[in-house]
Amino acid sequence: MAPPSSRRSSYSRRAQYGVFTGYVIAGVGALIGAILLALSLWRPASFNGPRTVAQDAVAPAAEASAEVRAESQNLIEAIRGYLRAGSQNAELKQEVELARIRLAEAEAIKRENARLKALLGLDQQETKPVAVARLIGSSSASARRFAYLGAGSADGVRVGMPVRSPRGVVGRVLEVGRHSSRVLLLTDSQSVLPVRLSDSNVVAYAEGRGDSMLRIRLINLGVNPLEKGDIFVTSGAGGYYRPGTAVAIVAEKTGDGALARIISDPAATDYVAIEEIWQPQAIRAAETPVEQSVADADGA
Repeated sequence: MAPPSSRRSSYSRRAQYGVFTGYVIAGVGALIGAILLALSLWRPASFNGPRTVAQDAVAPAAEASAEVRAESQNLIEAIRGYLRAGSQNAELKQEVELARIRLAEAEAIKRENARLKALLGLDQQETKPVAVARLIGSSSASARRFAYLGAGSADGVRVGMPVRSPRGVVGRVLEVGRHSSRVLLLTDSQSVLPVRLSDSNVVAYAEGRGDSMLRIRLINLGVNPLEKGDIFVTSGAGGYYRPGTAVAIVAEKTGDGALARIISDPAATDYVAIEEIWQPQAIRAAETPVEQSVADADGA
């Protein structure tokens, strides 16, 4: 058997040349790097040209990379926004609904303030109201029509005092408690109020019917001068109500007068003003038999 060859690759001339060439190239590269490093430290401006050339060369690739990055971010944000759209829409709907509620509440407060201001300024040229109170309840199950006020003797309210809203007469105080009062409404079947036409001297009585209408009975019978739309106001007779306060508007003409719709509907009234009796000293002397019977019925 022939002995194996004892020749090695390290003894190959070609291998030796290859290793030597690699060392030389590495040395030359290291030398050039050292020279360039020293030159960059000594004269940095010398590399401005090559650096700008390199930047110009890579600029298109960098711009494309930046555009791709921006587009990918926009796509991610779009996907994220789409996924959040449902919850955001629900939140926006809740906010809109809450804003509508707050707006309605603010509008209601505004209207209530306007009514209160109107009540407080009712008699700026005449007399100041004794009290301003809320209508806290009313009866509607029978022919008797009463309302209840959130003001009583502690607020200066007395029996017989007129009660009115910004639109006109509501009724008069029938009973008084410490902090509440009962009001006999104009529509009560036992209510009789002396009235007159607002633009003439035609006088009549406004009698309650137990519903939302008043029966106007003319005192002077003859030719009925009333027309639909005529407005009746208090005449001042009897001494309870100050003359000229709106009461009712004619809705239907009858043989002895008319049927009239009350102007100040208690169902649509929140706040009322309680006024002083116009002529307290003349109430007893001015009472008619009809009014006396009403007073007796109220006291019963």
